[in-house]
Amino acid sequence: MCKVFVIDSEKRPLEPIHSAQARQLLRNKKAAVFRRYPFTLILFESRIDAPTQPLRLKIDPGASTTGIALVNDATGEVVFAAQLKHRGFAIRDSLTSRRQLRRSRRARITRYRQARFLNRTRTLGWLAPSLQSRVDNIKTWVDKLRRFAPIQAISQELVRFDMQLMRNPDSQGNEYQQGTLYGFETREYLLEKWNRECAYCGVKNVPLQIEHIQPKAKGGSNSITNLSLSCEKCNIKKGTKDIKDFLKKDPTRLQKILSQARRPLGDAAAINTTRFALLEVLKTTGLPVETGSGGLTKFNRSQQNIPKSHWADAAAVGKSTPLLNIKGVKPLLIKANGHGSRQSCRTDKYGFPSRYVPRFKFVDGFKTGDIVKAVVEKGNKIGKYIGRIAVRTSGSFNISTASGLVQGISHKTCKHIHKKDGYEYGK
Repeated sequence: MCKVFVIDSEKRPLEPIHSAQARQLLRNKKAAVFRRYPFTLILFESRIDAPTQPLRLKIDPGASTTGIALVNDATGEVVFAAQLKHRGFAIRDSLTSRRQLRRSRRARITRYRQARFLNRTRTLGWLAPSLQSRVDNIKTWVDKLRRFAPIQAISQELVRFDMQLMRNPDSQGNEYQQGTLYGFETREYLLEKWNRECAYCGVKNVPLQIEHIQPKAKGGSNSITNLSLSCEKCNIKKGTKDIKDFLKKDPTRLQKILSQARRPLGDAAAINTTRFALLEVLKTTGLPVETGSGGLTKFNRSQQNIPKSHWADAAAVGKSTPLLNIKGVKPLLIKANGHGSRQSCRTDKYGFPSRYVPRFKFVDGFKTGDIVKAVVEKGNKIGKYIGRIAVRTSGSFNISTASGLVQGISHKTCKHIHKKDGYEYGK
């Protein structure tokens, strides 16, 4: 499992410790729980001279999930791992819904403000809200981890595919002259573009080969737009045939392949834009920032036979990757939920108001979304309940537990475990 973060009484980050040492500190009453997610202890004394080993924070940004890992460069031990799920698509859908509602109101003959055009300017470096949220989520967790761990350097996967490297294997220096990473860049790009399946028969979970759509024997080039993925059986069967002759009995698949070959990897381009914005944010921390490509990440992970996952990809980011020790690592699963809605009322499917949304946020010190532990000793609901709460002005809360929803729990029986911070946690 991941190690436990420790800070001293002055909130200075100390070296993370094993969970057994953490339990011993709690039993001996030398520390208390400071934060539940990520689990952090605070000592009752100052440790200004305590030795610490510097850690490297590694980040593998993704469209929907970002991998995070804390690695000790000296020993290769993965101290902490997490997978952060973004809410970019939810933001996109909310903005689309709002735009549709506003347009429908303007179309109706009602007293409403007129449509405004050309009166909004975008600042330099502007990103769409769905993309900006990814940058903000990662920045939030970088700041959190820096408060709890002695981080001295950062590694980030800057681009998914090194396009310049695919054109010229020698463009990045001596380490690329053998062509090994060049092959990884190209293969990883094609795996994403062709959905990790054979372009000709659609088979998955088999070894795939790089295949020329237009055969080289008939003038085909090595351009990335002329490459696809094929299983061994289809590759041998196609040989040097023209693709139109090979798939003349399957025109639907033929058109699909030709269309897919011309289409760029749009998601990769969007994420690459986000990653460059993230790079500028990481530089503001003042720490040295190392960058690497997705092909290099896959090369590092494959060389050490590490199973693919978001956090494992993060641990393998960059040239500084040592021989990793991932034994027993269980990542913290983080999901960005936001801080609620600003709507004054809920609407029906036609956009008309249907119910009122209360304006209050806190009830008796609790807020909807807080994680609490409720111990009920009398009444019809005797027991212990742990989960997220939904507050009511009456002081009778609802708790969403792992086994279901429990209603009518008094605030007097509730105790905070983790206050709402816009994220949901799991293991």
